Amino acid sequence: MVPSKSTLDNAPLQVADPEEARKAPITSEDVVMVTDPRSLRAEQYRTLRNSIVALNPEGAPRTVVLTSALRAEGKTVSSVNLAIALAEMPNTRVLVVDANLHHPGAERILGLPRRQGLSELLSGRLSLDQAVRALSVPGVSILGAGATPKNPSELLASDRLKIVLSQLKQRFNYVLLDAPETLAISDATLLGALADGVVLVVKLSTTPRQYVEQAHNLLENLGSNVLGTCVTGVHE
Repeated sequence: MVPSKSTLDNAPLQVADPEEARKAPITSEDVVMVTDPRSLRAEQYRTLRNSIVALNPEGAPRTVVLTSALRAEGKTVSSVNLAIALAEMPNTRVLVVDANLHHPGAERILGLPRRQGLSELLSGRLSLDQAVRALSVPGVSILGAGATPKNPSELLASDRLKIVLSQLKQRFNYVLLDAPETLAISDATLLGALADGVVLVVKLSTTPRQYVEQAHNLLENLGSNVLGTCVTGVHE
């Protein structure tokens, strides 16, 4: 008997094989830093990287949240590409954390199966070494979202998250947190207040300006350091 899709979706997630992600090539056209590294889009991610690095002249480890006003503006794609752009710099280790416990997508874009990750790590069921996976791109690792918890916001609001972020900054130069959309889910403002900075992703000619301004103001009013915007949907 072949299991239904709903059965597969609800099946318990496995602990990742440490070598699984390292051996998987990244083939998605969205990951232009790998599939089209000389393109205009790739250069835009390098420009964003340079801006973030310029704001960190002392080179201290940094946590950066990527969020947007609305859903489907390219947060996850931007997180992955920015991570690879950062890792092009010498001696730079970067971690992408899928902190969207509502609609995770980082593993899908990277062509990886969903495994246990942030959810299990925060609830104490998984160690940091088990949760973090090195990718095929040198210097870049992934921490997937893990299983969807009953109350994602409650889990992210726990003191455990602060401890985990501190531990990750000891291992990586940059920790990029792919967060949910700001205007629909409170998690982005929660994460933004804990992180060193926030990048607001905006889809060109799609996102109404008032929503972008509303998201920016909400983030700042709740304690986020908004570093700037990342514009997606630009064609060569």
